[in-house]
Amino acid sequence: MDSTTATSLWDELTGTQPAPDLWVVLGTLAVVLAVVVPHTPWRISRNAITIAHEGGHGLIALLTGRTLTGIRLHSDTSGLTVSRGKPHGIGMILTAAAGYTAPPLLGLGGAALLGSGRITLLLWLATALLLAMLVMIRNAYGVLTVVVSGGTFLLVSWLAGPQVQAAFAYAVVWFLLVGGVRPAFELQAKRSRGGAGDSDADQLSRLTHVPAGLWFFLFHAVSLCSLIGGGRWLLEL
Repeated sequence: MDSTTATSLWDELTGTQPAPDLWVVLGTLAVVLAVVVPHTPWRISRNAITIAHEGGHGLIALLTGRTLTGIRLHSDTSGLTVSRGKPHGIGMILTAAAGYTAPPLLGLGGAALLGSGRITLLLWLATALLLAMLVMIRNAYGVLTVVVSGGTFLLVSWLAGPQVQAAFAYAVVWFLLVGGVRPAFELQAKRSRGGAGDSDADQLSRLTHVPAGLWFFLFHAVSLCSLIGGGRWLLEL
């Protein structure tokens, strides 16, 4: 790759692209609501939220000095991230708290990029994160899920036109923002029926001696505030 090509790619990556028309932004939101709200499509699309959830655990584990052993993604949309290190302390707490907060915070970050017109940068960053996560996947279904997701981002980034890229980017960010709200409510409902006794909230409660209900409050606050803030950026309010 010569310097001219490298410069051109860098300019494309760091440059800005025009925002799509408002009807496209609202249309992608409508599509996301149709996928997230009904039970059947949500059971399939929730895999993408699980990728972000487990990726959040893994990223924070690495940033806090823990050793990331591996990540598993399952067909029932559950997942497991295993890391080694102290079984207590701030590193373990932040790692445990990162799961349910990762999808909405990623959506908020994505909305900030789209709000500043950096559609290409968002697509490339998402592809890079998925490729980095692929290295740590330890089961076949997880590999398939991440490869399909990363491949989709790669194809859209390289082959699709600007309008398709913009619509795809807005749909992805809306999905993280809207879809990031539902899992904590689902977990809370499951716990009320006597299930999920070793959930992230319960682990955090044992680590911090703070009631699990307060951790659910944190999960809800992060997801709802991210949806409101990210939605304002996407709608340019």
